[in-house]
Amino acid sequence: MAVTRWLDDDEQRTWRAFLAASQLVQEELDRQLQRDSGMPHAYYAVLVKLSEAPERMMRMSELATEVNSSQSRLSHAVKRLEERGWVRREPCEADRRVSWAILTDQGLSVLTAAAPGHVEAVRQAVFDRLTPDQLRHLAEICTVLLPTSEPS
Repeated sequence: MAVTRWLDDDEQRTWRAFLAASQLVQEELDRQLQRDSGMPHAYYAVLVKLSEAPERMMRMSELATEVNSSQSRLSHAVKRLEERGWVRREPCEADRRVSWAILTDQGLSVLTAAAPGHVEAVRQAVFDRLTPDQLRHLAEICTVLLPTSEPS
């Protein structure tokens, strides 16, 4: 039986602060996007990823990975984005098991309109509160925590 390595007091404070800060930032960004653009942060993330993809299109499976979502949750989000006319889905001609998500011109316009307010909210929630050294450390820490990161 493995021995549990309990968190010490400093680790426990750090862990709880990390969880609270992450949740607070996510909630602030979601509120701002809902209020100003009528969409949750998850929809904004999908639109951003599609806007950055070649020809504004991605395989649904790749998009799910990029936005850190399950296939079913992404499928639901894309369905809602399709209803708004911001995204369309098309089957892949070469492989019928594959579906493409494609950002429409209307979706790009909505994203372009939402971006300035969102960037300002990100600045206020994170970047304006940190010193340049803290930003560098935050970037290093986040990079290490990401699943594709290699320890340096």
